[in-house]
Amino acid sequence: MIRRFFNRDSWSLGIIIGIVAPLLIFGLLAIFEALFSKGPDDQVFRLSTRIVIAVFCNLIPFRHYMVKLRFDKTGRGILLDTFVFAIVFFIFFLDDLIA
Repeated sequence: MIRRFFNRDSWSLGIIIGIVAPLLIFGLLAIFEALFSKGPDDQVFRLSTRIVIAVFCNLIPFRHYMVKLRFDKTGRGILLDTFVFAIVFFIFFLDDLIA
């Protein structure tokens, strides 16, 4: 049942994967930071770094759906989310990147 759900070519599946995968990775990085930071003010990763790593992880399912399975619509949905996340990132963190 789950395998059949993920084994289809649709924009909606790509958008779902493109949103869920970065959120999952971002959550795992937050848990990692909570476990390994020395105190509340100590950070393993800055917030902007965690966001970039989470969005970068979209490349793994993108490549799987575009190259291995040749599901163009699903890959385009993942890529659309990646572009939206990147634009939002630059809007919010442009001042931090310039300074």
